[in-house]
Amino acid sequence: MSKGGSDDGDADESIVPEPAKKVVRTVTPSYRGRPDAEMTTIGIAYGLGLVVLLIPLLPFIVVVWILSKITGYFARKAPTDRVP
Repeated sequence: MSKGGSDDGDADESIVPEPAKKVVRTVTPSYRGRPDAEMTTIGIAYGLGLVVLLIPLLPFIVVVWILSKITGYFARKAPTDRVP
């Protein structure tokens, strides 16, 4: 603002504010964490559901894996000569 000619302006500028006691970098209140037992229960149920689904499929997965290994072995042994 303008200094005008009054001496009160100099007195206002020399006031030093007090240091902050606690610095908060947000305007929202802080979050107090708590255990989330409901989500733990849902996660365990989800994992058990996947196990129940995958155990019956395990023999098929093993057969497909073995077949892919066998065909990969024979594909590496096959001659690669091509007729132009």
